[in-house]
Amino acid sequence: MKLSSIISRTVLAVSLAFAGTVVAVAPAQAAAPMQHKQVAGFYRTMIGDYEVTALQDGSSSIDASLLHGDPALIQSLLARSFQNDPKHVSATVQGFLVNTGAKLVLIDTGAGGHWGGPTLGKLVQNLKASGYKPEQVDLVLLTHLHADHVGGIYKDGKRVFPNATVMMNKADADFWLSKEIMAKAPEDAKIFFQIAQDAAAPYIAAGKWKPYAGMDDIVSGITPYPISGHTPGHTGYMISSKGQTLLVWGDVTHVTAVQMPHPEVSIVFDSDSAAAVKTREDLLVKLAADKTMIGAAHMPFPGLGRIRKADTGVGYDWVPATFQNLK
Repeated sequence: MKLSSIISRTVLAVSLAFAGTVVAVAPAQAAAPMQHKQVAGFYRTMIGDYEVTALQDGSSSIDASLLHGDPALIQSLLARSFQNDPKHVSATVQGFLVNTGAKLVLIDTGAGGHWGGPTLGKLVQNLKASGYKPEQVDLVLLTHLHADHVGGIYKDGKRVFPNATVMMNKADADFWLSKEIMAKAPEDAKIFFQIAQDAAAPYIAAGKWKPYAGMDDIVSGITPYPISGHTPGHTGYMISSKGQTLLVWGDVTHVTAVQMPHPEVSIVFDSDSAAAVKTREDLLVKLAADKTMIGAAHMPFPGLGRIRKADTGVGYDWVPATFQNLK
């Protein structure tokens, strides 16, 4: 055998042996561990000169049996939106921070961890992640005093927003802060009264709890907007700047897949079901015609979008805002 052939075979054998050795001793590469964390829950848009930041309080689920309507219709609408478990229909809670340049105004504050389980109560965390601090908030406006809107203003009996005045419609404050009405309420409803009363207490003590009765501008560019039926004083807030508008509408809807195509479907949380349905039907007609931007507490996060009349002629479509960088 030629020397060159012997050398070639030897080199090949050594190479194969070395390669085998490397494979044998190399450590196994385990799969990267799953992180399970989402991005911070805030999203910004501009309304004229005003910066609006949607702040997610968290996500949860709602039992479709709480809706009042034809069960078969509700089931079919949920299935059409790939909500196949009517006992656990996905839901979100969010509030809206408005920086007018002169005032920092927070509209609704989430559950604050007092109601709804551990997946809620993240609004303040997301407010901080968005670049603001609770002590910078000048004014808190509440659409109503249900636990997932008022709960975020207090923690351990203290004010979460120490420099803020808290304002809401007087009719809502009178109802939810009434010990007499609470005493007559069903047992499973008493927690809503208790959370509202606990939330109000430190602000009342500090002289920072200010119910209002009129519908005049609270600050320049932010005006109360009556939306009756859901609670005794349920009120939205119209934000206006440079000809652009945004209506933060509180709890006009809870289950998008059902109440957009069929606004006549109500929910057990409504104080006056008939009034809530009539208000929703009338409001959707107006908002679709005006093409008004909406900030909704329970639409899919960030809860910003518009509505339009559905092509089918039945009900409405929710058209979510498109993600955009501001700079």
